[in-house]
Amino acid sequence: MDRDKNKIKKILYLMEYPIDLPGGGQMSTQTLCDGIVDVFRNSNIETEYKYIYEPTVCCPKLLTKKESDYDFRIVTYESDENREDTKLRRIANFLKRIGSFRRIIAAERPDFIHVSMSESLITFGFLRCLGFFSKIPFVYTDRGLAYGYRKHSMTCIKATLKYAKRLLTTTGFNKSLWEKENLSCGITVIPNTISTAFNDYDNNRRSELREKYKIADDELVIGFAGRISEEKDWPFVPEIVSALAKTGVKFKVALVISVYEAGDIDQVNMVRDGIRAAIGDDRLIYMQDLSQKEIADYYYLVDIFVMSSMFESFGKAAVEAMSRKCCVLSTTVGGLREVVAKEENLYTKDDLKKFTDRVEYLYNNREELDSDREFFYDRYKSNYTISANVSGHLHLYDEILSSKV
Repeated sequence: MDRDKNKIKKILYLMEYPIDLPGGGQMSTQTLCDGIVDVFRNSNIETEYKYIYEPTVCCPKLLTKKESDYDFRIVTYESDENREDTKLRRIANFLKRIGSFRRIIAAERPDFIHVSMSESLITFGFLRCLGFFSKIPFVYTDRGLAYGYRKHSMTCIKATLKYAKRLLTTTGFNKSLWEKENLSCGITVIPNTISTAFNDYDNNRRSELREKYKIADDELVIGFAGRISEEKDWPFVPEIVSALAKTGVKFKVALVISVYEAGDIDQVNMVRDGIRAAIGDDRLIYMQDLSQKEIADYYYLVDIFVMSSMFESFGKAAVEAMSRKCCVLSTTVGGLREVVAKEENLYTKDDLKKFTDRVEYLYNNREELDSDREFFYDRYKSNYTISANVSGHLHLYDEILSSKV
């Protein structure tokens, strides 16, 4: 397919955080844009898609990277990094973002708008509800859960979605929640994905890393990973480790935490001290603030990856673990039940015995553990790859732009 100008469609992604700030929404948008660029990288190509898509990201000024570091275009605007300090600063920043969005959208003249974050939807919604950019079709990806929004935010979101071509969710569970809101736009599920660092599985890397960290063949490695946030419920992790230590399972803990704010280190120390008190310092492998490549390597160490979350819309860490053939055990919250999809590997915090019994069973039945590891790897390959995520979006864009009146 030649690059006929009539075939080229510009997509503008609206974001309220810099795309180089670590976070699920930013990483998901970058992965999608990288995937779209890869599909249409060649000047003359045959694809299954009706149009050629060129992504542009609209976000606040980058923190550490340069716009030239990315394979897709980035346009930036000024944003108050400390807007959460006071209500007045939040309001001022919101009004400033409205002006920035209006200016950038008018200058870029996109064929399609994809809103990637909730604040950006409310900002764009202010313009759209006043009649601005009414001829540009748009969609919104909800990366949270429908019941997780404050009342005033939900009112603004629903008012904006009256004009949307589609609401996208990352799980069928969240779709079912939104269906109760009786939206006028349709709802499509496109499962989330993980970064390109996880694309290829290296059969030798697991043994190399376990040898490096002196992990015996009869030892299990229990993994925990994520950023410091209330949703992850880090104070509960030492309780899990302590309960498991009372069984006959011989194990080490491989812990990775990402720290973004000054106060986070206090919680890190609390978690580490709690784990050490339960199993000893020599049985804890601790890492902090890893790059995507480093954390992709980390999962090779892990036999059983544990999600301790009290709230998850999707659970990207679970999928990252799956891509490295980890068995996954998880709390049954939010979208995690759907992502994990194995009832015997789900537990609740008021029934830790179900968790410890499952780990003990897998420890004593290594064939079952190996079967679980292959189950989760196959689940990742069947549902959560970048190619599946990009294909789902491009087919949706085709559908909407083809039916545009």
